[in-house]
Amino acid sequence: MSNPRDRVAAACALMSEAGGPVAVNDLASATHCSARQLQRDFSDVLGVTPRQFGQSVRTNRTRHLLRSSDTVLDAAFAAGYGSVRGFYEEAARRLGMPPADYSAGAPRQVLLWSVASTDVGDVIAVATPIGLAAVRIGSGPELEAGMRAEFPNATLERDDAAMADVMNALRAICAGKSAPELPIDVHGTAFQARVWSALREIPAGQTRSYTEVAAAIGSPNSVRAVARACATNPVALAVPCHRVIRSDGSLAGYRWGLEVKESLLARESA
Repeated sequence: MSNPRDRVAAACALMSEAGGPVAVNDLASATHCSARQLQRDFSDVLGVTPRQFGQSVRTNRTRHLLRSSDTVLDAAFAAGYGSVRGFYEEAARRLGMPPADYSAGAPRQVLLWSVASTDVGDVIAVATPIGLAAVRIGSGPELEAGMRAEFPNATLERDDAAMADVMNALRAICAGKSAPELPIDVHGTAFQARVWSALREIPAGQTRSYTEVAAAIGSPNSVRAVARACATNPVALAVPCHRVIRSDGSLAGYRWGLEVKESLLARESA
């Protein structure tokens, strides 16, 4: 394979089929290049290492196994972890909580939430003691149902007073006004974290293209991966993915609707 994207795609397919990381030498052999070349290809195309991609595949598989297996240990071995210690260290870090808690629907997690009417629709915000874990835009009842579906056994407490400053800041963002930077508590891949961090550097009233964001994080060939990271942003507004547009100036997609994206940008520009 002479094309870096083809090599990366083939390697990703192998890890997806395997359900987790595959030794880079084996991936290099399968894609007919050196291990060093494949490492460079992953960095250029996806902005992560082959191992980091494989770990993300395994984490996603773990999410499903924790909800469907009889025990946490069954899920650990089915997911391909070599040791119990490795499973707990990696899974807890990537899931954002102990695996047993995730498996049980986060029964030990106390999450505060609130919902507010804004200039672009209802906004719901969910927070851990560290920061915002979710911000979504839509209609109140649907937003609450979606929030409860992710962690059905968590202790979800509506506390409008405790969340007042957060909701005021989100209202201000929706109105195109200045707002303080909100603390966030989100978990994603290393690449997603880099993209989300870069998005928070875009000032209100300005936009960046997906190409510009890819260049800003040092992965100029990872434009499509940047677009995917924007689409999976769990904290709308707090991480302003609405400020990313196509190179030709068109708005591209937006999880909460192009009308909302257009309205947010228009208000910030004004």
